[in-house]
Amino acid sequence: MTNAKRLLWAGFMAILAAGVGFAIRNGILDNWGREFGFTGGQLGDIMSGAFTGFCFGIIIGGVIADKIGYGKLVIAAFALHVLSAVITFAASPAAAGATPDQVAAAKGTAFQLLKWGMFIFSLANGTLEAVANPLVATLFPQNRTHYLNILHASWPAGMVLGTVAGWILDDKMEVGWKIQLALYLVPTVIYGIMFFGQAMPKSEASEKGLSLAEMFKDVGLSGGLVACYLLVLFFSGSVFGGLVSDTAAKVIGYGIGGALLIAVGIMTKFSVGSILLFVLFVAHALVGAVELGTDGWIQNITGNIFTSEQGRFLFIITSGIMFALRFCAHFIEKKLGLSPVGILVVCAILACIGLNLTSAVNTFFMAVLALSVYAVGKTFFWPTMLAVASDRFPRTGAVAISMMGGIGMLSAGLIGAAGLGYAKDRFTAEELQKTNPAVYAEVKADKPSKFLGFAEATGPDGKKLGDAQKKLADARTEVAKAGQTDPKAAFEKLSPQDRVVVESDIKGSRKTLVADSVIPGLMAIIYLAVLMYFKTIGGYKAVTISAPAAGTSPMAVSDRS
Repeated sequence: MTNAKRLLWAGFMAILAAGVGFAIRNGILDNWGREFGFTGGQLGDIMSGAFTGFCFGIIIGGVIADKIGYGKLVIAAFALHVLSAVITFAASPAAAGATPDQVAAAKGTAFQLLKWGMFIFSLANGTLEAVANPLVATLFPQNRTHYLNILHASWPAGMVLGTVAGWILDDKMEVGWKIQLALYLVPTVIYGIMFFGQAMPKSEASEKGLSLAEMFKDVGLSGGLVACYLLVLFFSGSVFGGLVSDTAAKVIGYGIGGALLIAVGIMTKFSVGSILLFVLFVAHALVGAVELGTDGWIQNITGNIFTSEQGRFLFIITSGIMFALRFCAHFIEKKLGLSPVGILVVCAILACIGLNLTSAVNTFFMAVLALSVYAVGKTFFWPTMLAVASDRFPRTGAVAISMMGGIGMLSAGLIGAAGLGYAKDRFTAEELQKTNPAVYAEVKADKPSKFLGFAEATGPDGKKLGDAQKKLADARTEVAKAGQTDPKAAFEKLSPQDRVVVESDIKGSRKTLVADSVIPGLMAIIYLAVLMYFKTIGGYKAVTISAPAAGTSPMAVSDRS
């Protein structure tokens, strides 16, 4: 198409808006913790809303895109982006002099507003990716890995822009978090203009006349099981958790998930689906947990080990590395001879090593090196996985890659962000209890953190922890102005209680990163198994849909190696 490059860059700008909004939200997590007194688990729960809505946007959008047209989906996403800002901006703490009950009520209301604002923001992002991913895969069928990586270079670019804006407005100018968050609306307006009035193609499967049931055939019950399990977690926790009893919430969640799985079975005549696609779905759930889930906490964690400013600088470095390298996928694939799956194997190993190195850093220079290894590792996960699914399963049209994106984002919120929030609460609480039980009793939160089937963990109260961290940041600034270079000097200026709290939090942060490194380790094993599978069938090859014989459906056949 003559407007292929314009559509590519329009999609680039749409994902850029998502990255800017996500990065600013990462930067103001500590603001929310201090202003409303949220625990790490509560902040993780709020952050989960930044992912879960994505699933609904991208899966529903991917299914209906060719029916209603990409243009209408772009309009819907634009409206949702604006609505999310309105809802989030409505969150405010209780007025001065409020009673304890009024403070608790205001905190509960703010929690719901921030969480649902996150959800709607994520819903808009998912709707946009339901447009951008199949659009680029269709426009550039001979080089999907390269162009999907370029499309998703916009994500780290948005992260850098959002982090820099937050760094200046928050740390330097102390501008309110609502003004900071409003900045993501700027690229939102730009992508709306770029998409306006543009003709867009349909997927290869839609062009060949495949029905929705035929598009779901390769997904089948196995692929549907992965998505439906995550939806069970979503409905039983994020939606109905707290509204009804835990048992009732689980019954509702499993009921919805089971009904959806049965619907997939009926639609596909109970096809098991492709085992390879099932494995890719599981792997992408891990991608979402380690890449986006960790992105939501890495700045917060490294900011506790170092200064907040250093934490943001490290985050900018990792995002900048991702942005630059995503323009190099073609060189790596064609010149270095690595297949897309080979790239994924190397990346998983590097991500595992990088997180373990980061957990042990003590100097800023070592942190730069460790996080650079991690950044190189996570660079190609998301877009390359989409390329593999597009190359191998063209019969699914936009369905498989849309479901893959939804699975990744659901996992990021329900397993990655929530799991890391729980881990940080748990490890910090363990350190506090071991070091000074009296201090732990003084600063522990009112409610415990929960995650899947793990034992409950009661971390420090978000406001008390935030106050101690603020005192440490002020002490570091004072020490730096005095020309002192001893990293322990700032800690010596704290009260004994504050020192115990921040030191335990730092140790908890380190253990959280070690636990997180298990995920890319599992991914490396899965990708290696997939690589070996492709070697047994003659190597990795992209396929295309053949013209149908009379009275038959189109078939997927090998196209190129």
